[in-house]
Amino acid sequence: MRNKYAVIAGVALACLVVLVVLVLRDGARDADTIRIGSKNFTEQVILGEIVAALIESGAGMKVDRNLNLGGTFVCFNALKGDEIDLYVEYTGTGLTAILKSEPIRDAGRVHGIVSDEFSKRWGLQWMRPLGFNNTYTLTMRRGMADSLGIASISDLAEKTGELTAGFNHEFLERPDGYRGLKKHYELAFDREPREMDSGLMYKAVADGAVDVICGFATDGRIRAFDLVSLEDDRNFFPPYQAAVLVRHRVAESHPELMAKLERLTDAIDSDAMTMMNYRVDQKGERPAAVAREFLESEDIL
Repeated sequence: MRNKYAVIAGVALACLVVLVVLVLRDGARDADTIRIGSKNFTEQVILGEIVAALIESGAGMKVDRNLNLGGTFVCFNALKGDEIDLYVEYTGTGLTAILKSEPIRDAGRVHGIVSDEFSKRWGLQWMRPLGFNNTYTLTMRRGMADSLGIASISDLAEKTGELTAGFNHEFLERPDGYRGLKKHYELAFDREPREMDSGLMYKAVADGAVDVICGFATDGRIRAFDLVSLEDDRNFFPPYQAAVLVRHRVAESHPELMAKLERLTDAIDSDAMTMMNYRVDQKGERPAAVAREFLESEDIL
């Protein structure tokens, strides 16, 4: 009987040792693996691939890609919940959508506010901006805008009774989106804007299904469909500077990671980002290939 219990105890001990080894091994592996997230639109996937390729360059660090996750709060909650280690966010989104603050026009102030508040509240670090401002914009077919004499959102406000609009869910709900814009410019569409999927809006406006959509300043489809972005002449939208948002503990434990990511500071201007978006959306190129080509062309890799 003693031998039987001894065997059982020995097996149990061996299983425990194996379990501990596996846990330690997985922990060691995870410590060297950076989990990258992104939102669910082309620019974000490209930026995720840029960050991933840069981190993977050289030895010692691996990447777990969690790209195309969803909207702002899907990514932000994943970061807070330790499901990812970093993703690229926009300062204006951090200010208005996440912190629920009033829009501020000064880019430096916005970056300073989100840096301080995200650090204090959630232990998250905003890195320095990547170099471009992907602000929201209202977008129309160029021919229609020209024929109606609409060049700015103020011009649009005088013509809204004649036009139909289509906006994505996030823009309809955010304080720096339609709710705030409607009040700021006194927009009064005869019919409430249609809620549309982000991926369908540009083709919808190009085909005449709607007349006005919300867009992003660096979206390559504006060029592809010969659309025009209306001037925000009363300065409603805050700056939306793209920057890497990373967990403090990851930043502190991986100084080599932070050194790599610093090489992206001011490295991507609006023209470069727009062209990368265009190549993926309209020419069908793979985000990973476009990202790597950009890094190589700028001698960042």
